[in-house]
Amino acid sequence: MTTMGAGMDGQVGRRRGALLAATTVAAALALTGCGAGDSGAKDTAGSAAEAPAANGGAGRDAAANAPEGTGAGAPDLRVDQRAIIYTGTMRVQVDDVDAAAREAAAVTTRAGGFVGGDQRHSADDDAVAELELRVPAAEFAGVVEEITKLGRQQSREINTQDVTEETVDLEARITSQRARVESARRLLARATSITDLVSLENELGRREADLASLEAKKRRLADLTALSTITVSLAGPKAKATEEKAETGFLVGLRGGWKAFVVSMTVLLTVLGALLPWLVAFGVPLAVLLVVLRRRRKTPALVGPVSAPPPVPATRSAP
Repeated sequence: MTTMGAGMDGQVGRRRGALLAATTVAAALALTGCGAGDSGAKDTAGSAAEAPAANGGAGRDAAANAPEGTGAGAPDLRVDQRAIIYTGTMRVQVDDVDAAAREAAAVTTRAGGFVGGDQRHSADDDAVAELELRVPAAEFAGVVEEITKLGRQQSREINTQDVTEETVDLEARITSQRARVESARRLLARATSITDLVSLENELGRREADLASLEAKKRRLADLTALSTITVSLAGPKAKATEEKAETGFLVGLRGGWKAFVVSMTVLLTVLGALLPWLVAFGVPLAVLLVVLRRRRKTPALVGPVSAPPPVPATRSAP
């Protein structure tokens, strides 16, 4: 009995020892897990805290480097990103108009453009050549300076027109109109009656016409923005200036009045010369007819004399 009691006591002690060891290991593992969780939470919190700080620093750097007056969603307003139409008018006096015109055409061709119009007046020292040059917008200023060097510049006028908003508006309208055309085509494909078919065909035709008009406007704007226009007048040494000084005074008024009188008399004589054949053709017969009628009216009529009635005696009143 003593031996059995001692054995049972030993087994109970071993079980308690094993249970205590298992409890100790579980507690150690729990502590280790809590520590790891706290560390991970701290690391995560630290990373989360560092990320906004880093982003904030980068944002501050970007804001510091960004130009003033621009926002995150602001459009690009650089000149090279805008649609601008350049037009210019120049008058240059040269010694040889033909040679200067050939040089202006060569300058335009080298810049990647072409001559859109060429008009010549006279062939002497008072000759004038009117050239319409179409050059790329990027070469506009350079071509103007090259043409100025051909002679003595008398006048220059440069104009610009910003059509960026109009271009963007056309793009949006074209996109919307294309969607409307596709919608009409889908409805036309599902039409089941003649009435619906005719109505949808007319509507589709109107929408396609509107789309074609918008696309034509877009092509026109694209042409004007891609190729600038320069109107050049090359004048000879004795060519008159386009702008003359206004003159006043009695003699100036007298010359003006005499010129107006001469012009009026010229016009009057021209009209009379044009009417003279008609007057001769119709006036002479009409005059003869009037003379004949007047003579007939003057012929006396044969009428007998009329006797006067007898006098009527006066009546007397009774006494």
